[in-house]
Amino acid sequence: MESLIFSLNATVPVFLLMVLGMIFKKIGWISDSFASQMNKFVFLVPLPILVFEDLATVDFVEAWDFKFVAFCFVATLLSITIAIIISFLLHDRSIQGEFVQVSYRSSAALLGVALIQNIYGQSVMGPLMIIGSVPLYNIMAVVVLSFFQPNRKSINAKVIKQTLKGIITNPIIIAIVVGLLWSLFKIPMPAILSKTVTYVGNLATPMGLMAMGASFNFKQAINKVKPSIIATFMKLFGFAIVFLPIAILLGFRSEQLVAILIMLGSATTVSCYVMAKNMGHDGVLTSSVVMLTTLFSGFSITFWLFILRSLAFI
Repeated sequence: MESLIFSLNATVPVFLLMVLGMIFKKIGWISDSFASQMNKFVFLVPLPILVFEDLATVDFVEAWDFKFVAFCFVATLLSITIAIIISFLLHDRSIQGEFVQVSYRSSAALLGVALIQNIYGQSVMGPLMIIGSVPLYNIMAVVVLSFFQPNRKSINAKVIKQTLKGIITNPIIIAIVVGLLWSLFKIPMPAILSKTVTYVGNLATPMGLMAMGASFNFKQAINKVKPSIIATFMKLFGFAIVFLPIAILLGFRSEQLVAILIMLGSATTVSCYVMAKNMGHDGVLTSSVVMLTTLFSGFSITFWLFILRSLAFI
């Protein structure tokens, strides 16, 4: 019972914020355009600042864990490879790109930082996990969506240039670089700046989660049912079943293991839909999987936390 309460305390507040977003959308307090703007704002401002704060305020030389970052990178790369292989078994090849992206690309930054902070009060391993996975998420999302476009075109110099530009200008990646440099050069953080950064960063979790909830379209869940269910299972359970035992065997525990769990088994990020639509895909499968994984992630992550807590790994 203690393990169950621990798990529910970690996930239910996050899930309830999503539900709150759904309710606000239902009663007309949040419109589609407002939810979209909230998502964009969180991605551009509070979330990068939150990641920056977590990195800049840590003695990074002391906190750096090469083994952990390397595991996150390799597990992400293998997850993408597995998703690509499975995508060739789909009857409808036009949804391959969307299927691959939604199967591996987690809300690692938003949900990862939120859940780890909720459990441990701070998130040192969260930013390290983001370093190992998020840059690869973004690079491979563009490559996969370009290669598996319904009206497939070859990956040329223009596509490569756009990919590199998207990576370099990604707010999360910029925040990671600035936060790392701030920490490595031990730049002081004056009280005024520190409080301002904290206030803005604290907006990321509640705004982002409510915006995710308000962005759902339940009617689209009935479209592409079979691939949606397969991708949802892979996202919430499949990769965790494969890689969590390996992480445990390698000696990862506590905050490290929670960060790995979020990387492997959290909901598909809402930004998948925006990217898919902007790269020539219809987005139906993406929106369905984002909705399903976010709806059920509160329960699946609770299940995983309960198991890990019961076995005394966290």
